Amino acid sequence: GLSKTIDGEKVLNNVSFIMNKDDKIALIGANDNAKTALLKILMGEMEADEGTFKWGITTSQSYFPKDNSEFFEGNEQTLVEWLRQFSPQDESESFLRGFLGRMLFSGEEVMKKPSVLSGGEKVRCMLSKMMLSGANVLLLDEPTNHLDLESITAVNNGLINFKGSMMFTSHDHQFIQTIANRIIEITPDGIIDKQMTYDEYLETVKK
Repeated sequence: GLSKTIDGEKVLNNVSFIMNKDDKIALIGANDNAKTALLKILMGEMEADEGTFKWGITTSQSYFPKDNSEFFEGNEQTLVEWLRQFSPQDESESFLRGFLGRMLFSGEEVMKKPSVLSGGEKVRCMLSKMMLSGANVLLLDEPTNHLDLESITAVNNGLINFKGSMMFTSHDHQFIQTIANRIIEITPDGIIDKQMTYDEYLETVKK
């Protein structure tokens, strides 16, 4: 029964659903603020005006926000130090370097300061942070923004193969079609919830 009004506009209207193991849910709908609000509420970063939610006791969540600037602003650490703060164990520098290497930060690049990174580099850092968490539920708000085609393909394949559950937003048709097995459309009147691929969902809407 989650509801939320932002700047006088009701973006979430009595939203209820159960997320199942292995669900890969694409959140769609015309209002990007509504999708972001739902993810923020589920991550405890925003209060709902009404309603409650509860995560299963065996779940752990990791969140990819659409706006990641707060993670990098004014940060004068190296990338290795930046990543270490999100490490469940205090991992060695060689481990963290290896982890950053998977995200294409090699050699001296791992000594860069987070505040000087490009948009695409910041996305790669945030994905490293999520991988390091070992969470079994991912919430991703437009993870392909700022990425080049090769990087989008890599993220796409990684999420297809991810063995946990996820909820994500994207404006990339192919990305949604290849990952999602469930579509939740957020509308002004509530949600439309279908266990199917994006293309199948679009066909049902046409009819």
